[in-house]
Amino acid sequence: MMTRSTAYVLGILATIILGTLLYLNLCSGCMTSGVNEVPTAKTTKSQPSKLEKQGTSYPFKLEAENLEYRVEENFNFKTASPSLLMPISVGVKEGTARLQEFLAENPNNLVEITGYYTADETNTTAFPNLGIARANSVKNHLVLNQISSSQINTLGELKNNMVPNGDVYQGPVVFSIVEKSENEKEELITLYKTITSDPLVLYFSTGEASINLNTSQRQKIAAISMYLDKVPDAQCKVVGHTDNTGNRETNIGLGLERAEFAKAYLVNNGISASKINTSSMGPDKPIAANDTEEGRAKNRRTVVTLN
Repeated sequence: MMTRSTAYVLGILATIILGTLLYLNLCSGCMTSGVNEVPTAKTTKSQPSKLEKQGTSYPFKLEAENLEYRVEENFNFKTASPSLLMPISVGVKEGTARLQEFLAENPNNLVEITGYYTADETNTTAFPNLGIARANSVKNHLVLNQISSSQINTLGELKNNMVPNGDVYQGPVVFSIVEKSENEKEELITLYKTITSDPLVLYFSTGEASINLNTSQRQKIAAISMYLDKVPDAQCKVVGHTDNTGNRETNIGLGLERAEFAKAYLVNNGISASKINTSSMGPDKPIAANDTEEGRAKNRRTVVTLN
């Protein structure tokens, strides 16, 4: 016969078993809650990564023996522009300082700056392409930071897969550390002879002072700029000439005005003003007869060459 204590124990066990069955039946989804839930619209909405950047981006990177430096920032430019965007980042400033120290300690090395450009960009500079113009702007920045222009080469490279971020190209310049050419002196002598034997000649309409360059003239400006960079005491001379229309005194002034205009154009394109001398010959050195319009047009010129 079952005792009271046995019945009491059995009652407790029945209560526990019944409670457990009810819990499992009523809360069958509790253990899997959230595992197979259908995401809400809020959780499935695509969010851009904070690390994601729009457009292509090139880092500031230096690699050589005893020199290794990289930051994701670099010199930036607006589309179709040769001018550096300011301010320069702290990382690029630090890289510039490291480059200056390296080149000062290694005079037989130089840095080649290659500027990128796309075919869609309009080149309004004096250089053969916008890439060289961008590299030249970076060169001038480095010179301001105590890096000798004789240790800098500038190049341009077409990069049609480059994509801007809005209207800004992020770092369209790359840097390479190379050794100076063993034939540098001979190469500079050859460059000097090339420039002086076939100088840059700019033509002007009567009473006007404007400049429109063709491809050959842009190449000559790039050559002059290179020579001035490599030879510390080199000087560029810009001489204005006119036809014989009007009086001589007026024409001397007009010739000088054209020479100064050409100088300003060169300076605006990154050639140091201290390297350029201007003068005027007015109508005194014609290269053609002034009795025809064709001859007078040839005489209205400014000649840019080396001293």
